[in-house]
Formats: sequence, structure tokens, C-alpha cells
Amino acid sequence: MKKPELLCPASSLEVLKTAVNFGADAVYIGGEVYGLRAKAKNFSHEDMIEGVKYAHAHNVRVFVTANILAHNADLAGVRKYFEELKEVGMDALIIADPAIFTIAKEVLPDTEIHISTQANNTNYGTFNFWWNLGAKRVVTARELSLKEIKEIRDNIPEDMEIETFVHGAMCISYSGRCLLSSFMTGRDSNKGACTHPCRWQYAVVEEKRPGEYMPIYENERGTYIFNSKDLCMIEHIPELIMSGVDSLKIEGRMKTALYVATVARTYRMAIDDFFEDPLKYKENIPKYVELMSQGIYRQYTTGFFFGKPDENSQVYDKNDYEHSYTYLGIIGDVDEDGMCHFEQRNKFSVGDEIEVMKPDGRDIKIKVSKMMDEEGNEVESAPHPKQKLKVYLDGQAEIGNLIRMKSEK
Repeated sequence: MKKPELLCPASSLEVLKTAVNFGADAVYIGGEVYGLRAKAKNFSHEDMIEGVKYAHAHNVRVFVTANILAHNADLAGVRKYFEELKEVGMDALIIADPAIFTIAKEVLPDTEIHISTQANNTNYGTFNFWWNLGAKRVVTARELSLKEIKEIRDNIPEDMEIETFVHGAMCISYSGRCLLSSFMTGRDSNKGACTHPCRWQYAVVEEKRPGEYMPIYENERGTYIFNSKDLCMIEHIPELIMSGVDSLKIEGRMKTALYVATVARTYRMAIDDFFEDPLKYKENIPKYVELMSQGIYRQYTTGFFFGKPDENSQVYDKNDYEHSYTYLGIIGDVDEDGMCHFEQRNKFSVGDEIEVMKPDGRDIKIKVSKMMDEEGNEVESAPHPKQKLKVYLDGQAEIGNLIRMKSEK
């Protein structure tokens, strides 16, 4: 059996480094244009270069998304953008549109091209079509079962790669091709500007009675009639591998470093445990589930992998994320006095119990005994977002470790 790649998302340079540090084999990112996550922070040209350099130094590959469905007005800009990407040194482009594919082959002939799930890849004939045009990898549509993926594997070239989403948010529309956002807000999800109306709560209003909202009850679950649970296949790594998937893809280019660290670390452990000893993997499944619950998540589903899901297994009655922990920051440096330098993301204070989250699965609880601002003045708390701090963490933290704190219920 071939060990699959663990492919993680990154919304920023900070998150890219987190994904690399916490176990990713590859990272996918978006530039400031032509990707499907326009509302993510995304990468400047300079950050792309730095991110690729950092990833390659750790033997991690980087893929750049250019997976919008293009209109005429986009094509000249796409060509110019690909010309600019020549100096970035990324390992692959992720593309959905045939015109953009053609431009990429002309401008970046030596760069791998991966076909996005947005291209609706549901059968082995489609996979072979893209292979014959020069694509190295195709991302399966999220509507496929493991049985269908195995059939694709059996009917495509051996060295063609299959990438499959195994974790994260599920789109209510077919392979992500949605018109709800465009219709309701004027923001086109197929060009990266989705406002996620599938997550909204809906009611009925009669046009002559404005302000009188009547709730919609699809059934006893409530009114979130478009809203899907999140995908999670951490308990089914063996089935994914046996189906012939080459790359296990995590969704989340708008998610935080805490999310990426939690998910990357857990899938890294699960994959490695399975290849070390399948029995070890099986015995550790409760541990993986517990670790996954420490991040930010909705309720989970296995999506379409085991057949068409019934309504109770996929759609659910609320839009809330579960927040077990609050993200505080990432250690950027540790000085000779043992003070850890980082830029804090949420408030905490001297006397609080926090946790140092390590890539190997350890979470070390520490009580904050000393905190200093950037000028070296002792402070009691960190009230300002992105405040640069030095915190004493009892010698337990290393560069790249993530700092978090248990959320109050």
C-alpha cells in the first residue's frame, strides 16, 4: 500500500507554517486573485515566495489554487498572473476551468496541474480525459462513494493521482457549483466570493405582512434547511487507502491556525499509526476523535463515502461551531532566558492556565507566571489583538508550537 499524502489548507503565511510544522505533506494556498476563497486572507506574491521556500525546506510541497470558473474578462488577467507565478516555485496549480488549464499549459508548461473538485469529476472517463490533456491529478467530486473511487482507480493510469476531500465543511451544492450567493447577494461563489447562504437560518414572510416571520420546519430539527454537517473520515483511514486515494485533502482555507494544527496533527498521527500497525490505528480511534474535538468544528458526517447520506446524517439543526479551545498564538522565538516570543491572537492573563500544543500529540498545561510587552515591561494581561509579547512557559515551548486556552462554556 502506498502511503497517502496529507494535504492541508493555509489562509496565510502563519497558517502555512503551522500546517508544515504539524504534519502536512503538502499545503494548498490561494493568491489574491482567481481562487475560490476571495474572503480568505490569502497570499501576497512575496508571502507566496516565502511560504514555498519554508515548505520546501521541510520537504513539503505547495499547490496554488486558480480554480474559479472564468468569464471572458478574466482570461487576460489569468495569463498575466501565471507569468508572475513563474518565480514563486510552487509545485502545482489547482484548476477547474478548461480555458485556465490551457493558459497554464502555455505559460507554465513544467508545472503540475491538478483538476479541482469544482470541475465535477465523477467518473473514470473524466479522469482519463484530463490525464490525456496533461493533468497529473484530479480531485474527486464530493458526491462519490468509496466504491466509485475504487472503480476510478481501477480504470485510470497507475501513475495518475486521485485527491479526495476527507475533512471539513461540505457545500450544499453539487461539487461546490452554487448560485445561491450570487442570486441573494450578488457575490458569485464560482468566482471566489461566496457568502455562505446555506448556513443562514430561514423563515417565511408574507409580502403584505412585512416583519411577521414564520419559522420553516422541515422537520423537528428546525430551520437550517440547507446546512450540512462537516465531513470527518478520521475513523476510516484504511477504507480511504484501500480505495486507491493518493492525497487526503483537508478543507479550510478560511480557517485558523488552531483548526489547521488540530486537524493536521490528528490525521498525521492516524496515517502514521496505520502504516506502523493497523491494530494500533484501530485501538487509537477514540484518541483521534478526542483530539479532533479540541479544535473548531460542527457536527460530523461521513458524507457520500458509504453511499448517499440520509437527511439525518448530513443536514442538521444549527449553524454553530463548537469551540473547545481559544487560539492564543504561535511561538516565534525562545530567548536565552526562556521567554517565548509571539504575537497574541486572543486575550489571556498572568495566572491563566494555558496549553502548549505540540506536533507529536502532546498538550502541556502551564500556568502563566510572567508576561512582558515588547519593551520589556511586565504586564498582567494581553488585551490588544496582535500584541507582541514575551511569556515564560517553564521551558516547555519550542519555536512553532501553538498556544491555546480552554474556552469558557
